[in-house]
Amino acid sequence: MTLGHLSRRTWLGAAAACGPWVQVRAQAVERVLYPAMESPRDLRFADMVALLRAALERTVPTHGPFELQPSLQFMTQPRQLLELERGHNLRVQWSATTLEKEQRLLPVRFPTRRGLLGFRLALIRRDRQPEFSKVRSLADLQRFVIGQGSTWVDTDILRSQGLNVSGGHYEGLFTMLSNRRIDLFPRGVNEVFTELEARVADVPELAIEDSFALHYPMPYYFFFNRADGKLAARVEKGLVAMAKDGSFERHFWRHHGTAVRAARLHERRLIRLQNPLLPPETPLQHQALWFDPERMPAP
Repeated sequence: MTLGHLSRRTWLGAAAACGPWVQVRAQAVERVLYPAMESPRDLRFADMVALLRAALERTVPTHGPFELQPSLQFMTQPRQLLELERGHNLRVQWSATTLEKEQRLLPVRFPTRRGLLGFRLALIRRDRQPEFSKVRSLADLQRFVIGQGSTWVDTDILRSQGLNVSGGHYEGLFTMLSNRRIDLFPRGVNEVFTELEARVADVPELAIEDSFALHYPMPYYFFFNRADGKLAARVEKGLVAMAKDGSFERHFWRHHGTAVRAARLHERRLIRLQNPLLPPETPLQHQALWFDPERMPAP
């Protein structure tokens, strides 16, 4: 029987039975392109993709279906910023915030990693641990060469503190460390353990320094084109809902709990640095959204 032969009452009843399925199918699919990873071993942003997906899923009833896809090619962070600013190839970017970035793009000021990326452990050559065991202060670190990505926000933060930073690209920095071209390669607590595990078979001399940690305030946000306020508002709505019902907290510990506990931050000497790039709008007052090693839940 064709739709033309159905009575109006029958058709309305059938549509009501289908309910949300009919409504969702009738809406346009929101296609969201995010930055592709740098290499198959690059697992740094798995948590960000998962969090973005969860925030979009929470808003399907109000905003409709979505399709989440990586970009076709890897882009450096400056290229990501430029493409997003122009409205080409990307709908979203994630990164540490700066004053410049918040002027050029539309930030959702929700600390997606609870500031964890600002807690840094250093990858070193295993045979140099005795040297680093003597580090007690920022001044002690100034005699070492630190490796960081040439375009990373961290590079500017560390240099602002008088540290000697040598820039490179992500994969190349591991080789630079192995070849003694840099002395240490600070990594976020959420990154360092998986990075070491992925490379230790090829570079067995790599190790995680075991006596100190660096810390500087480092909010990590989702960014959008300034004309894409609807998508930004959708993601923010999903994140806020996750914070209210506890699913954001569960996401954090599911993705980062093992690394946080392995880092033993409460046992390390914490060397605190300033972040001169921090915008004044940073919501540091919302303490529940930020990771604090002194307020860790029981195992």
